[in-house]
Amino acid sequence: MFGLFKKKTGREKLLDQYKKLKEEAFILSKTNRTESDKLEQEAYEISKKIDLLDQQKS
Repeated sequence: MFGLFKKKTGREKLLDQYKKLKEEAFILSKTNRTESDKLEQEAYEISKKIDLLDQQKS
């Protein structure tokens, strides 16, 4: 409850976007492979940004 008003960090926002894109890509993979591949590519680009943020913290 104390974290109710806590703002998300940039990394947390990127992780949420990544998870959302992966879920949408999975659903689309059953009907539209081309669109699924596009979403997978977007998710991959976000994962690279997350990796860069992790490297900068180290």
